[in-house]
Amino acid sequence: MSLIEALGNGTRLEILRELSREPKYVSELTEDVGMDGKTAVHHLSTLEEAGLVDWYMRGNRKYYRLTAAVELRLAPPPERTFVLQADQTEPEVSETD
Repeated sequence: MSLIEALGNGTRLEILRELSREPKYVSELTEDVGMDGKTAVHHLSTLEEAGLVDWYMRGNRKYYRLTAAVELRLAPPPERTFVLQADQTEPEVSETD
């Protein structure tokens, strides 16, 4: 899946917004974004395939975190610039990584 396809969904953008604040587990995301667990897992899998999130275990909880900084720049004509870029970030190290 391309980066544009992954980011072309409002729910996934909302998940990324939440994860930009701090890593969260699925139940936190479902509550914060307002969706069911199955839908959250589907969107998280899509974001993981696109290389935007990964996960780690802390106890019996699976936490998701951002792994890329995403920048979107648009400019009107005559420049007609469209840039969508994702750069890898250094994920925080947790005690169970």
